Amino acid sequence: MSAPVGVVLAGGAGSRVGGDKAALPVAGRPLISWPLAALRAVLAEVAVVAKEATVLPPVGYGVLVWREPDEPRHPLAGVVEALRRAGGRPVVVLACDLPLVTPALVRALAEGDAGGAPALVARAEGRLQPLCARYEPAARALLEGFDGSGRVVTQIEALGPAVLEVEAALLRNVNTPQDAAAVTQSLGRLGVTDPP
Repeated sequence: MSAPVGVVLAGGAGSRVGGDKAALPVAGRPLISWPLAALRAVLAEVAVVAKEATVLPPVGYGVLVWREPDEPRHPLAGVVEALRRAGGRPVVVLACDLPLVTPALVRALAEGDAGGAPALVARAEGRLQPLCARYEPAARALLEGFDGSGRVVTQIEALGPAVLEVEAALLRNVNTPQDAAAVTQSLGRLGVTDPP
């Protein structure tokens, strides 16, 4: 199997945080820097997929920025764009609002056995997190006609993905400034001041 490309999905509007979600401070660092660091600790090639108008903080040397079409504004647009740009390789995708994903989880996704399924998706407490997953090249054809008004989870469940069980705490996402503050406090209690 070809080594996956690590991809942070940052094309959302960030309306609940007042825009520019990728730059929202979490423990003194831009939100996007946390999932980027987890991917970079494991994978040689890492990219960010975002809309043309998405404001991104500096993403670091060697990180590619792939611009997806302006419409539709849907997380699966980023997944499809990542698969299109990955040159026939799998992609390990993380939403930019998942600051607690660890390199160990990235490695488990990158190296896990999908058993021939088009995706290996993290699941915690019975809930899939399709934006913490590895998508195989074959998933591109299955997702290109995605429903831009449909739920991501429903559409990914329809693929019959393989599942990777993970701790729920790792999939805590940041949707509001209050979420960012709570995650910052959690990291502080753990003594974590820098991304992995």
